[in-house]
Amino acid sequence: MSNTKVLPLLEPEVPEAVAPCCPPLTERPFTAEEAETAARMFKALGDPVRLRLFSAVASHEGGEACVCDISDVGVSQPTVSHHLKKLKEAGLLTSERRGTWVYYRVEPSVLAAMSKLLTVAPAAV
Repeated sequence: MSNTKVLPLLEPEVPEAVAPCCPPLTERPFTAEEAETAARMFKALGDPVRLRLFSAVASHEGGEACVCDISDVGVSQPTVSHHLKKLKEAGLLTSERRGTWVYYRVEPSVLAAMSKLLTVAPAAV
């Protein structure tokens, strides 16, 4: 007889920052809270350096990028760190420190939420 025991699987915790922020623009008017959340996200992406960093992380092989691999965006390292912090504060990136390097990733649910927000329903014929 075996002493092994089947353990239940735990669902991974999803940070609040990656929850869908808003309904599609064409569904209904935003509430004040939804508008604040969407505006924070768009404001963070409204800077060309931040948009380049976000794109570099999102398109990096394996879905995550070390800050050492994405910092060549034409600004100093402290400025890169500032922009990455703003992207994290807006809920667009998550990070994990591994030794001396920080790795960034865009959660798939963030991209899905952004896509859903900008989805236009097909016109009725």
